[in-house]
Amino acid sequence: MDCVAQRFRRLVQAIRSSRLVRYVPLPDSGSTAAPDLGQPFVLSGTDEAPLLYLRRYWVNEEHVATSIAACTSVALPVDIPKTRFWLDKLFDAKPAGVEVDWQKTACAMALRGRLTVITGGPGTGKTYTAARLLALLFAMNLDPGNLKVALAAPTGKAAARLRQSIDQSLQDLQKRLGNDLDLVALTQRVGQAKTVHSLLGARPDTRQFKFDAAHPLDVDVLIVDETSMVYLEMMAALLQALPAHAKLVLLGDKDQLASVEAGAVLGDLCAQADQNHYTQATGDYVHATCGEVLPRGADTGSPLAQQTVMLRHSIRFGSTIGQFARAVNDGDASLADSLLQQDKSGVIWQAPHKQVSQDTIVQLAVHGRPEASASYSDYLNQIKSRPEQTKTEEAAHDDWVKGVLRAFDRFRILCAVHDGPWGDRDLNRAVQRALAQAGLLNPVGEWFVGRPVMITRNDPALGVFNGDVGIVLPPYSGSKSLRAYFLDADNLRSVSISRLAHVETAFAMTVHKAQGSEFLHTVLVLPSEGGDVVTRELVYTGITRAKTYFSLVQSEPSLLGAATRRRVMRASGLQMKVV
Repeated sequence: MDCVAQRFRRLVQAIRSSRLVRYVPLPDSGSTAAPDLGQPFVLSGTDEAPLLYLRRYWVNEEHVATSIAACTSVALPVDIPKTRFWLDKLFDAKPAGVEVDWQKTACAMALRGRLTVITGGPGTGKTYTAARLLALLFAMNLDPGNLKVALAAPTGKAAARLRQSIDQSLQDLQKRLGNDLDLVALTQRVGQAKTVHSLLGARPDTRQFKFDAAHPLDVDVLIVDETSMVYLEMMAALLQALPAHAKLVLLGDKDQLASVEAGAVLGDLCAQADQNHYTQATGDYVHATCGEVLPRGADTGSPLAQQTVMLRHSIRFGSTIGQFARAVNDGDASLADSLLQQDKSGVIWQAPHKQVSQDTIVQLAVHGRPEASASYSDYLNQIKSRPEQTKTEEAAHDDWVKGVLRAFDRFRILCAVHDGPWGDRDLNRAVQRALAQAGLLNPVGEWFVGRPVMITRNDPALGVFNGDVGIVLPPYSGSKSLRAYFLDADNLRSVSISRLAHVETAFAMTVHKAQGSEFLHTVLVLPSEGGDVVTRELVYTGITRAKTYFSLVQSEPSLLGAATRRRVMRASGLQMKVV
């Protein structure tokens, strides 16, 4: 072992002495950084855990760490009595058995800081909390009529769900508050939810954005949902474009898959969120503003820890799907398997292994299963109900298109890999053939009515972004030229198929691409050839895409247990710099 350690130290020393590498130790290491000569690589980290970066990623990590430090270095002044008054009006008494109202606590913390990180699993009320935070900021603002609020998420689907959820929460809250606060005016102050790319002003000819440190966003409050999908470079760009006075609220589930791009930003920021590293000052502030008594971990919390809240009480984790997801997330393979075997309601279900094959998945796609009938037949039957066209029925056509898109989102097949019989590419072909054989689809040529398509590359000029999913349908005009239709909340948009160069069929898609979405019936497919890709985080993310029914199809009976015990391992220096 000593010999291995010596060879490792010699290797690190050789890397450090290379002319292509700049050595930059952590600030508290006592070592001196090497001169910056534009080296393409950077060596950082610690002696025990050195980290070798491509220069661009190290620069992005430094930008994120520096921006977070600036955002959390100073607590903003807060009117304590007024805050307590409004928080008590905005929140009900906490349920029996719940020790801390973390939603209320999160709102109090956000009031005093420029950056707030709110993490929690499905059903813990992240967007519910964000809506009440907006109402609180509106009530506390001396000039609420000029409050500029922006909403964003990594995908169009997630952005639409964020806006829809916040609008619904504010409508419900208005009934509760009556005339005490005009939330209709607040809703009008909230801009249309956008993808992060769109918010920053992505351009097709460059990696640079319209908005940056020299040209900041015109916002007072920015709420970003599904932050686990925001990769390092995007987070750096977002923080640089944030005005010095603005509040940034990051929402997300730290246990979900990180982006396929470099970095695991939310996971790094929330690495100790469940350990309650709150200082005495934070505890006193929370008690004064909302009457909550925080549990206290080691009193050594970083400034970021004082602005990080983990929501713990889930209305969904009391359900069968929630219990199953929690068992996987806790790494309890035995409990996860037991829940699958014991559940007789059909809410969670696994295909019998002796019968499992690609055809098992295809049959679910065409017919669903007895307890969970949602399938792709739903949207294809909806297509057949297209109304007769007249000059006065364009609205009826739009309603029909929306109905088709919503019916398609009732069911989805999620895969861990692209290739092989259990990958999304083979399954897309198999499902398409089966739907054609059932007389539900007529797939003639590349483009046909009913083809579900997923955008695979951002195209700001067309207003479509990576991960957007739509359906190819005939337009209202009666033209033979087909269009791809997309639905964000209640907003319908379409693009001519002749302009879509980067799409793929989307009967089956990877779990990564499904983040930010939710389906009535979700089928998760685990392949034996997935290797290290099939992890606890992937399975947990797949399960939590299911709203009502979840079906598991695994090519070998041991795959779920193996995945539950396997964690994603990502190298990053961000956690050491901010937590």
